[in-house]
Amino acid sequence: QVQLVESGGGLVQAGGSLRLSCAASGRTFSSYAMGWFRQAPGKEREFVAAISWSGGNTYYTDSVKGRFTISRDNAKNTVYLQMNSLKPEDTAVYYCAADPYGKVSSWSGHYDYWGQGTQVTVSS
Repeated sequence: QVQLVESGGGLVQAGGSLRLSCAASGRTFSSYAMGWFRQAPGKEREFVAAISWSGGNTYYTDSVKGRFTISRDNAKNTVYLQMNSLKPEDTAVYYCAADPYGKVSSWSGHYDYWGQGTQVTVSS
């Protein structure tokens, strides 16, 4: 069983930055592919970013490319999402997700484990 705990959300003005963290339990974190998803009110959950088990490959949805950066520290069992130049349309609950088989995907159904989410609100 893998437990994921997100932190770092909050209220920020447009143009500001936040850094989300997702701490994972489990001794084999370094073998997991990790993803970040978000869900805004009244909308479906959408893919934001993903990172391979080694950190060598990263993927982003088009709307966040150049503004968000996903990274991981396998020694700390933690994955991060650095969010810069935030926009009001980035407002959502952000979730991290883990695939213990190490395969990256933008499809939410691919991931076996999910955190509880952290709220990000960007004011205009």
